[in-house]
Amino acid sequence: MERDLTKTAAYDYELPKELIAQDPAEPRDSSRLMVVHRDCGATEDRIFRDVTEYLDDGDLLVLNDTRVLPARVKGVKKSGEHGAHVEIFFLNPGGAPNEWTALVRPGRKLPEGTKVALDAETEVVVGARLEDGLRTLIFDEKADPLAIIHKFGKTPLPHYITETHAEPERYQTVYAKAEKENSVAAPTAGLHFTPELLNKLEDKGVPHVFVTLRVGLGTFRPVKAENIADHIMHEEFCEIPRETADAINAAKARGGRVVAVGTTVVRTLESFAMRYGKVVPGALDTRLFISPGFEFRVIDALITNFHLPMSTLLMLVSAFGGYDTMMNAYNEAVRKRYRFFSFGDSMLIE
Repeated sequence: MERDLTKTAAYDYELPKELIAQDPAEPRDSSRLMVVHRDCGATEDRIFRDVTEYLDDGDLLVLNDTRVLPARVKGVKKSGEHGAHVEIFFLNPGGAPNEWTALVRPGRKLPEGTKVALDAETEVVVGARLEDGLRTLIFDEKADPLAIIHKFGKTPLPHYITETHAEPERYQTVYAKAEKENSVAAPTAGLHFTPELLNKLEDKGVPHVFVTLRVGLGTFRPVKAENIADHIMHEEFCEIPRETADAINAAKARGGRVVAVGTTVVRTLESFAMRYGKVVPGALDTRLFISPGFEFRVIDALITNFHLPMSTLLMLVSAFGGYDTMMNAYNEAVRKRYRFFSFGDSMLIE
């Protein structure tokens, strides 16, 4: 029966719970790699370090250099139910230097003005209610919000990782930049790369360049609408340096492939191409939602992890790889016991 690709239910698949990876492969590049050939739908089963065999002199890797903020902070309520536990998930700076936007639990029980103690000397104030259940968090005017978040925060692993033994740094890419520490989730396709593997690709004539997309709340929000057209993406900031734009345009001019490492890179590059007609340096906020029928202007191949059922990320890879090809590949991955999601195995779609 023909599937209606405008319906969220078309992107569902059965996944045994034990295939959700709780720990990453060690070393990083020892994870499994499924190679998916878009032209014929065929797949190959390899190890991630074998990706060097599929990238050619003249190709260009594009990576997201964002770093994950230790955004999950726990405190206690200072009034009313004194001592009640409060969890704060900091998302991004707000309108004033001492304000941040955050998810707060239990949000409905915390009226505006509630003080939350992080320790005996440090507190934040729960401010105004924003859209999508978000709140403004207000720090003391003399405080350094980032320093406080670093002092009390923990790396916010996805909800499906419940029993990991991994150190927090294992949820960062090896090329994440400290000055780009502004995401609440890792660009997980990049977790498979090691410095040695990147150097090996450089030696083969496959350089890499960086973009930045601040991975935001949308990563954690499932598609609840019956029709995918009714789903609203959360806005995320992205930027492209001049050297990256120049390298992408040069690769295109010489006939090389632009290989996106992760869906965040795809959304960054295609957002710029939609707005400007080509990749240019600059910054913008994007709500781009890619689903089957989308016309890709920039990327030629995609390295990505295996994504949640009925997620915007699965819709994106279905748009790029072809719906039937990708759903068949996912069913094959389940049958072959690939490991799924953030700490799981990888896929090269070419």
